[in-house]
Amino acid sequence: MDNIQHLASPSHQPNLEAAREDVHHVEAVLERAHHGGGWLLSGIICINILILGCALVSGSAFNSVAITAVHRQIFLIVLLVLTMLWMLFYTAVTSRMDQAIVFKDSHAGPVWLRGGFLVFGLLSLLMDIFKIATYAGYLHCDSAVKVAFPVVQAVFLIVQDYYFCCCGIEKVLFTSIYLRSKTCYLDNPTCRCGLTLTLSTNLVVWMAAVTEESLHQTEIPDLYVNVSHKMYRANYGDKCKCSHSACDTFKEAFYYLYPFNIEYSLFASALAYVMWKNVGRLVEDHSHPHVKFRPKEVCFGPLTGILLVVAGLATFIMYEVDILTEDEEKRNLALLIHFVMNIVIVSLMSLATVIGCIVYRLDHREHVSEKNPTRSLDVGLLVGSSIGQFIISYFSIVALLATGARGYLNALNLSWALLTVLQLGLQNYFIIEGLNREPFHVMQEAALHTNAHAYTEMSTVIESNRSTYQLTSTKNKLNWKRRILKEVSAFLLLANIILWIMPAFGARPQFDHPTEIKFYKFTMWAAIVNIGLPFGIFYRMHSVASLFEVYLFS
Repeated sequence: MDNIQHLASPSHQPNLEAAREDVHHVEAVLERAHHGGGWLLSGIICINILILGCALVSGSAFNSVAITAVHRQIFLIVLLVLTMLWMLFYTAVTSRMDQAIVFKDSHAGPVWLRGGFLVFGLLSLLMDIFKIATYAGYLHCDSAVKVAFPVVQAVFLIVQDYYFCCCGIEKVLFTSIYLRSKTCYLDNPTCRCGLTLTLSTNLVVWMAAVTEESLHQTEIPDLYVNVSHKMYRANYGDKCKCSHSACDTFKEAFYYLYPFNIEYSLFASALAYVMWKNVGRLVEDHSHPHVKFRPKEVCFGPLTGILLVVAGLATFIMYEVDILTEDEEKRNLALLIHFVMNIVIVSLMSLATVIGCIVYRLDHREHVSEKNPTRSLDVGLLVGSSIGQFIISYFSIVALLATGARGYLNALNLSWALLTVLQLGLQNYFIIEGLNREPFHVMQEAALHTNAHAYTEMSTVIESNRSTYQLTSTKNKLNWKRRILKEVSAFLLLANIILWIMPAFGARPQFDHPTEIKFYKFTMWAAIVNIGLPFGIFYRMHSVASLFEVYLFS
């Protein structure tokens, strides 16, 4: 804003009023565009695509005659192609806007978020490669659409990764301001509609992936024998056989990569939403504070968390192996170990969170007053996704209490459900409180700035040097409040990782333990689990990202 500074300088006092009028004019135009008809139009487009996608995904899952997987994939291919065309259009247009002043949202698009997004994108791309190799073996007896869909999705992943990470997640989009002519060029309706198309496309892809993964992990049980387990649902029969021997290997491989693709789609949806909210938004002219990640600052929290992850992986592998056996004793032992391990994890997490909440009560940092869509989205996703795990836990509690919770497995299952409810509530409070408090270094810099103007010129220099030394030593040596918060954040981060790994890669005690199935009947219980569990899995991964931010700014 060099023109504003030039007009407001002492040598140009007659133009001061004109500069103020220019600024007010720009703010008024931006505000009208920010709340214009583009919001309504883009919202209508998003809702219609989501409802249509939900209907097609559900129909193809439960009706193999009228609506098949091929129809669903054709619809997804159309959405992916349209979204790619929009991204390429946006990239081409913004590359030609040389004179535009592009504002940036300093809270959006940190390096660690981009890194995680790219990792999930690469693993999703690997999943598409395995899918292509698998379905290519059935081309002689099945639809070519099943090969075309992963090809289009792989290209879409590459284009979307470039669009988000290279074009700038943090940009306040399509903002071009020319103060001298008192005009503001904002292509907001087009931009918003394109971003809602991106948002809804990723959500429909997420719904399709969740449905396919749920059908793969769920089989209708015979309660008089035992609950059966993981099998490939898309059986071609004897008429259609794979033309190469590696089909089964690729098939199993890409199903293990489904959790990463599911998380990637939700990540992309969240980023598209933030960009949609940032279209035409006025932001304050300050940069995001640069914070370095120093793993040496804490010790006990990461060490305990690593031990918990290792123990959880060991018990998870034992569970996956023993739960497939026909020996009922081994199956019950596997369930026992799994329940005990989860109870230990959520108990330690609840204890650590209580300690962190007590430190927050003793801490007098101010809450952040600035409104930001990124922070609001983080909180909304955290609370919203936790509802899925709350639903499963409360339904389990009702079923177990109604049946009397007889037997040690039922008692352990009930304890796990109750402790999970407690842990979710405490962790949500801890994370939201951490995200909404001013970072420690910001408070220190504010205090330093206040002290620097409180004395005479000589004492200001002395105090500034002394405060700079104190600030530096504070960064090198944490006080006890900061250390406890960092220890708690690091421990909770690692604990949430193991709680994400176990359900994401196939642990389904909800179907392996038959009490809830007998109480609610299989159809109702399967619907509850298959709807709530994907949100619970996303909650754990989103908690990891939020806890990492709490760790950095504690």
